[in-house]
Amino acid sequence: QVHLVESGGGLVQAGDSLRLSCAASGIIFSIYTMGWFRQAPGKEREFVAAINGNGGTTKYTDSVKGRFTISRDNAKKTVYLQMNSLKSEDTAVYYCAADRKITLLSGSYRAPSLYDYWGQGTQVTVSS
Repeated sequence: QVHLVESGGGLVQAGDSLRLSCAASGIIFSIYTMGWFRQAPGKEREFVAAINGNGGTTKYTDSVKGRFTISRDNAKKTVYLQMNSLKSEDTAVYYCAADRKITLLSGSYRAPSLYDYWGQGTQVTVSS
């Protein structure tokens, strides 16, 4: 049984940093593309960042480039999202997702519907 468990969310002020973690179990972690998505109240779930299985390729949505960094530790079966210079518009529930078919060669990694497995989410609130 596959489980993805996010942690690290919280309430911070604008300009602060947070690091989210997503621990996986029940999958051969190193062959899965991992993604971070977020969903603000009243909005659709949106792509934030993705990383391929060996960690050599990453993708970001434009609004977080230069501020967020996705990384993974395959030995620990964990993917991270380091978020710096947080803004109020980053406030959302953040979800990690996993899929073994998605590659970062096309834009499919941006589509939430294509990911097989999801965590329960962790709330990030940035006060201005």
